[in-house]
Amino acid sequence: MEIRPERSGDVEAIREIARVAFRDHPHSRQTEAAIIDGLRRANALSVSLVAVRDGTVVGHVAFSPVTIDGEGNGWYGLGPVCVLPELQRQGIGQALIREGLACLRRMNARGCVLVGDPDYYGRFGFISDPALRCGDVPAEYLQRLVLGRTVPRGEVRFHPAFDAA
Repeated sequence: MEIRPERSGDVEAIREIARVAFRDHPHSRQTEAAIIDGLRRANALSVSLVAVRDGTVVGHVAFSPVTIDGEGNGWYGLGPVCVLPELQRQGIGQALIREGLACLRRMNARGCVLVGDPDYYGRFGFISDPALRCGDVPAEYLQRLVLGRTVPRGEVRFHPAFDAA
């Protein structure tokens, strides 16, 4: 398997993977493909990686800037991350996330936040932090990973593309 930056020819495959990966997910509003498209249109995909197996794109991860208490501060949001359903639980998503975090480190990012399952994302070093809030997201699902020296406090805002209807 190869992990590489997204190319223009990958857009339709990414859209389809996002659509089918979240089709039966109980916490999805089925907007993941629209979120990725919105981030791409806004030039807000700071890191956009695909997993390729046998010449076929089988997974994708996106990282985009976030603000904390209204400030752009070198922090990024992880997500969406998606893998074809028949290939899930084989380490593809994990590999995409690890490479994406490595990209953020090379960019000298200060940190990364996400909304997701604490049991899954804890393996990457993410923790919940009551000093951070994100609307009505339960505190245990808003998680952060400090890559710099400063631990932020305040309201996290993801890119407006995450408001996709």
